[in-house]
Amino acid sequence: MTKPLRTAACAAVLALLAGPAAAEDLVFELRNGTNSTLTAFYTSPVGEDRWEEDVFGDQVLEPGETIEVTIADGRDVCEYDMRFEFSEDSALDTTTDTQNLCELGSYTIHE
Repeated sequence: MTKPLRTAACAAVLALLAGPAAAEDLVFELRNGTNSTLTAFYTSPVGEDRWEEDVFGDQVLEPGETIEVTIADGRDVCEYDMRFEFSEDSALDTTTDTQNLCELGSYTIHE
């Protein structure tokens, strides 16, 4: 095998081993601008049929509180559907919205 052919073969193997570039984490601040406790927050890329796991886990977001949210799902998309669920004693219904999380620095949920 000639040197240029060997070099090209090595480069091709290295490119395959490297895999696709890692997607960047999506980070933004979420503020609860309601008078109710936000008990669950779900996201999923637009077009997905199911919601991902609850971003909060065991946490809640009380009225007026802010939390930094990181979406580290490894996807290369920006448009996400969001679902907000409130405590059972709240008069607020489950709320949904769609946002470009790549451009979003902060988001406030309102009543």
